[in-house]
Amino acid sequence: MQTLRADNLTSRYGEKVLFEDVSFLINEGDRIGLIGTNGSGKTSLLNVIAGQTGADAGQITKPGDYTIGYLMQQPSFDPDLSITDAVFAGSQRVFQTIRSYEAALTEYTNHPEDAAAADRFAKLQASMDQEDAWDADSRIKTILTQLKITDMDQKMGELSGGQVKRVGLAQVLIQEPDLLMLDEPTNHLDLASIVWLQEYLASYKGAVLVVTHDRYFLDQVTNHIWELAYGVMHHYDGNYQAFVEKKAERLELSQASERKKQNLYRKELAWMRHGAKARSTKQKGRINRFNELKDSLGQVETDEDIAIDLGSQRLGKDVIELKGANLSLGEHHILQDFNLLVQGGDRIGITGENGAGKTSLLNVIAGRVPLASGVLKIGETVNLGYYTQQTEGVDDDKRVISYLTEIADNVVDKYGQRVDVTKLLERFLFPRFMHGTLIRKLSGGEKRRLYLLKILMQQPNVLLLDEPTNDLDIGTLTVLEDYLDDFSGTVITVSHDRYFLDRVADDLLIFKGQGQIERYTGRFTDYLANQVQTTVPAKKAPVEKKPVAKQAEKKEKTKLTYAEQLEWEKINEQIDQLASQQEEIETAMAANGDNYEKLAKLQAQLNQVTKELDDKTARWEYLSDYVD
Repeated sequence: MQTLRADNLTSRYGEKVLFEDVSFLINEGDRIGLIGTNGSGKTSLLNVIAGQTGADAGQITKPGDYTIGYLMQQPSFDPDLSITDAVFAGSQRVFQTIRSYEAALTEYTNHPEDAAAADRFAKLQASMDQEDAWDADSRIKTILTQLKITDMDQKMGELSGGQVKRVGLAQVLIQEPDLLMLDEPTNHLDLASIVWLQEYLASYKGAVLVVTHDRYFLDQVTNHIWELAYGVMHHYDGNYQAFVEKKAERLELSQASERKKQNLYRKELAWMRHGAKARSTKQKGRINRFNELKDSLGQVETDEDIAIDLGSQRLGKDVIELKGANLSLGEHHILQDFNLLVQGGDRIGITGENGAGKTSLLNVIAGRVPLASGVLKIGETVNLGYYTQQTEGVDDDKRVISYLTEIADNVVDKYGQRVDVTKLLERFLFPRFMHGTLIRKLSGGEKRRLYLLKILMQQPNVLLLDEPTNDLDIGTLTVLEDYLDDFSGTVITVSHDRYFLDRVADDLLIFKGQGQIERYTGRFTDYLANQVQTTVPAKKAPVEKKPVAKQAEKKEKTKLTYAEQLEWEKINEQIDQLASQQEEIETAMAANGDNYEKLAKLQAQLNQVTKELDDKTARWEYLSDYVD
């Protein structure tokens, strides 16, 4: 069994202790979720384990042949590399063989009469057989397909940030290291890809260490939770649900102990105030004990110390209305004769396919993108707060407190009390020593938390939230969800996070691409379950394994190429395997009719297998026309 061991790791960032004397073992088969507030040191710990940075103290021990694959929050690639070169950047010999085989296959298919091309192809096919690379090739193609990576010749410099993240994820998954470390892997993935990744990691043969805000994902994937809080690592066995239960028990015990100390402190304080005189050894000892007790109070810190209790402005009857809205970006239709009436107190969740126009709708409402045609009406009392995917208006050389005082020196909370910026920062887990910190020294998550605070300080009554779960930690998200429960205004949020949508959205807009937008009232998980129940999978008719009737007209192509002949020899067996997989999934769906989470996963699997079977069947029909 391959094991990584860490002993007494300590790391600091300036005055801040990220973690201290942290020790742990990572064994093969471990599925570890690493959680903690933004800036608590999660990414720093991953960097230390990966060898990207060194710890201030402690050591890591692992076997000499131990491999680590690390997906960073923002992967970095040479912009001139093609996706193919980036994905196959690993040193494993099988990668080079597969790349050479694919190149030879393309060359031979394009020039079947070239004897040299045929010879190269035959030799590389033999290498694929010898190295048992066919399974690896199939696995790689599955990973790329599931992560929506199609144009392998595209340059990395031409990709969006989300596309780069998916390429980085594909790269580390393909390498199959002993330890797979993933920092926010679900960012920029649609639901189908997230569900597939859950299943992939659940059956991964090595160890997995994942940082993510997605609580459903943690619940499905992990068997251990590590929590970094105030420099201390807390270990919990079980998934996220088990962690929540056990953490509550731990805090209850800690807080009970804290209450006892506070009661004792009050008694000691009364004694001190009544003129304690340090004349005797006994009295000196009591004074020293009082000072020690006073210093130890308040050390039971929790992520729940963060609080959002800001007020909001009054919202009138008219909020937002779209009539006959049309919008296209290039060849992509975003809105087609779209109507939407948004009223006070509405909770609208927007989800669906990547690139279908979800952010564009928010930009239309915010007045940043004009409609091609139609009417947008915004109520006179609307005070809009827009939390965009990218933090806006941040001067990295500005100090934390100055960034907020640009809005106001103080604000009114929901109780009508004035709260100054210093107190607000402390409530948002920015201790006083950080108030003068330059923004560029904050972690990515801390910047996002600061950005959220700035927006809420403006006391909006309509909140637009674009993928808020991508960068906020679970503790902040939980408190944000509680805040939105009591928020008297309107919320419109774009998210793929099932848990977050379940908490905050009553009505859903599901973007399906090319202007198709489905509406649903209810929880997102109920929508997914309803999709499974209403989509009754039809069994595929057995594939007829005989040539179809030839078309009467004469074709220029008269026979299979060498590569196509090899494909033809294997295709019947592949069709049989896919048909069997389809039947197994349908049987499993019938047996799990009341398990919505399981049904959603099975439906995603069924969709994929059905598509592959359809593609293979169509390919069989084409090849059969040219079989001798």
